[in-house]
Amino acid sequence: MTAAKAPDNTQSTFVHFYRKVIIWKELGEWTKIYEHTGHDSSVNSVAWAPHEFGLILACGSSDGSVSILANTGDTWHMQKITNAHTIGCNAVSWCPAVDSGADPSAIQQRNDPVKRLATGGCDNLVKIWKEDGDRWIEENKLEAHSDWVRDVAWAPAVGPSRAALASCSQDRRVVVWTSNDYTSWTPNVLNVFDDVIWNVSWSLTGGILAVSGGDNKVSLWRENSEGQWACISELNKDQGNLNNPDQRAL
Repeated sequence: MTAAKAPDNTQSTFVHFYRKVIIWKELGEWTKIYEHTGHDSSVNSVAWAPHEFGLILACGSSDGSVSILANTGDTWHMQKITNAHTIGCNAVSWCPAVDSGADPSAIQQRNDPVKRLATGGCDNLVKIWKEDGDRWIEENKLEAHSDWVRDVAWAPAVGPSRAALASCSQDRRVVVWTSNDYTSWTPNVLNVFDDVIWNVSWSLTGGILAVSGGDNKVSLWRENSEGQWACISELNKDQGNLNNPDQRAL
């Protein structure tokens, strides 16, 4: 089961392997307000959109599709990206709300945030999707992994002209992708680990990346002024506190 909380902290989502997405709202007590059954296989990942976009939820499924649920008052409207990933979609992550004036390809008026979504799948790919009217189009296909992509995480916005996205895979690698225009993306292999990597997560300011994997360890990584990534702390299952190993510039 996977869970995610909306930016306003009033609604939560729980995902079941029984092809369901259930949305709950705090009304004195937590009450189920919507059940989404639009997938043909397990739902592996859910993510609420930035609050600037309203109540919008993305769901990635083993059926290969991604559904986007948008709240319009008393109802939920669904859009679907079919065949987003061959075999299945494992992870979804929203791009922070970005002024379209910083995006040369944007056709909206300035100050209208652009909706973007990153997904990772069993086809070893990371894909970036962009809302175009009433549909979602594939904007970029990022290739750097040689096995299933298990998680993707968009870094918090650090400026209007630089975007960063982390991905991890069963190939034991974590890749940090960067772009100045949302069109051309540069991959940087943060590290090759000893076991499969399951999750990546950014700090609130985007300066530190947390990595966890099949070796039962959580490590924290920071980029230095030369663009190299170094492990600044590590925690394994037998430790209660984070260690501060020697800086390992990669």
